[in-house]
Amino acid sequence: MTKLQHKKIVIIGPAHPLRGGLAAFNERLARQLTAQGNEVSIHTFSFQYPGFMFPGKTQYADGPAPDGLHIERTVHSMNPLNWLKTGSRIRKEKPDIVIIAYWLPLMGPALGTIASIIRKNKHSRIIGLVHNLIPHEKRPGDKPFTRYFVNQCHAFITLSKEVLADIKQLTNKPVVYSPHPVYDSFGDPVPATVAKQHLGWDANKRYLLFFGFIRAYKGLDLLLEAFADRRIQAIENLELVVAGEFYEDRKKYDHLITDQVKICSDFIPNEEVKYYFSAADLIVQPYKTATQSGISQMAYHFEKPMLVTAVGGLPEIVPDGKAGYVVALDSKSIADGILRFLAQPPEVFSSFIREQKQLYSWEHFADSLGSLTDTQ
Repeated sequence: MTKLQHKKIVIIGPAHPLRGGLAAFNERLARQLTAQGNEVSIHTFSFQYPGFMFPGKTQYADGPAPDGLHIERTVHSMNPLNWLKTGSRIRKEKPDIVIIAYWLPLMGPALGTIASIIRKNKHSRIIGLVHNLIPHEKRPGDKPFTRYFVNQCHAFITLSKEVLADIKQLTNKPVVYSPHPVYDSFGDPVPATVAKQHLGWDANKRYLLFFGFIRAYKGLDLLLEAFADRRIQAIENLELVVAGEFYEDRKKYDHLITDQVKICSDFIPNEEVKYYFSAADLIVQPYKTATQSGISQMAYHFEKPMLVTAVGGLPEIVPDGKAGYVVALDSKSIADGILRFLAQPPEVFSSFIREQKQLYSWEHFADSLGSLTDTQ
């Protein structure tokens, strides 16, 4: 693979002051590319989502901008004049590589137009960093918007084999798969006793963690139904923690919440993440659809086993019986998986998870990007 060094690189996508997994990904990637000796800047959104697309409390982080990163708020997703201005500016700067994060067809017109203008300089290599090609929640215009974006890129990198296959259905341009790297930007693990004390949790209980924004496709309803299973209700020292902001009406879940469920419904600040993962015994992802998940890579960083449903790219990342368990997409199977986990010694997955997480390095991901720069 070609190691990226001494290149001028622009990343286009969410970053501070926007919050969430995509922003964290782009910022961590920028740090890796900078550490390898490249000149890196991020062009984030001055306006990302219209109100109807964002059901959460706020799109913005409370904390200060990350140190050591060059981030500019230049992209307005809904303003075509802005697309022309942003594309023209980056075209004139002639970066060697432009990495454009793509996760939602609604962004296709903006990101595709910016890419089409940049590539007119006959120098910049446009790489689509595709988190999702087919959205979890479908809307009119998805296919033409996505095809438009794909047509403007020179090459693509995906985080799951499922998305790799989706791209190959649309184009024969170069595309590589490189697994989602470990999220190591939330601090180091702390002892479970320290984490529980910090959070005010019972030191004698075992905790399962559902972490992240709550949307229909993430299957929290199935997990809550699983926790209502009589076999789990009979376990006195077990609790489920749901840590994340509701991106839909919470009322649809309230009737499923038992005494064994703790709801932490605010956005979890970055500096608090390590405590939630360190205090948990098992990370549960009962998703109904998925490509890949940054939550899995957070679990790897904190060396925690996972229970995932057999959808999308999740089984690729969580080998059944080694990094946790893969279960069918129904509440009984989820309950069975939880009981199966609780019957095992806590350390049964530890050695495999420690070994496996070494494969998910940011250096390897950056080298995979480098392989896409070999051919103009």
